[in-house]
Amino acid sequence: MSAVDTILQQAHERAVASNLPYQGALTPAEAAALLAAHPAAKLVDVRTHAEWQFVGFVPDSEMNEWKQYPKMELNPGFLAALQATVDPQAVVMFLCRTGARSHDAAALAAANGYSNAFNILEGFEGDKNAAGQRGQVNGWKAAGLAWTQG
Repeated sequence: MSAVDTILQQAHERAVASNLPYQGALTPAEAAALLAAHPAAKLVDVRTHAEWQFVGFVPDSEMNEWKQYPKMELNPGFLAALQATVDPQAVVMFLCRTGARSHDAAALAAANGYSNAFNILEGFEGDKNAAGQRGQVNGWKAAGLAWTQG
C-alpha cells in the first residue's frame, strides 16, 4: 500500500468511527502529505476573504468562502463555485479555522457527488491556548506546514 493509500485509509477509518457524512477526516500533516504526493488532490479553504488576507493561507489552495464576512451568512454561491473549480472525482480537502465550517463544506460536497471529500481536522489555526490565542496548540500553522501571509 502506498503512503497516499495509507493516509486515505486512515482518514476514512476516522470518518467511519465518527459516523461522518463524507469520505474521511485528515490531520493537517496528512493533508499536506497528500497535496505533495497526489497531483489531483485539491485543498479548498472555506474561510473568509478577511481570514485569508489577515491570517494567511495555504499556497495553491482554492479559496471559496463557506460564510461571508462580516455577517457570516452562508455563501449562496459556494456549491456552484466548487463545481466550477474542483472535479467531483478528485480528492478534495476542506480547511477552515478550526475544522467546523470545513466539516459542513465536506458534508455538502459529499451530498452533491464529491465521493472523495475530506475534512481537515483542527483547521488552519486550531484551538486556543491558555491565553486565548490560536495557531500554537494545533492546526495547520502550529504543525509548521507551508503557508503564506495574505
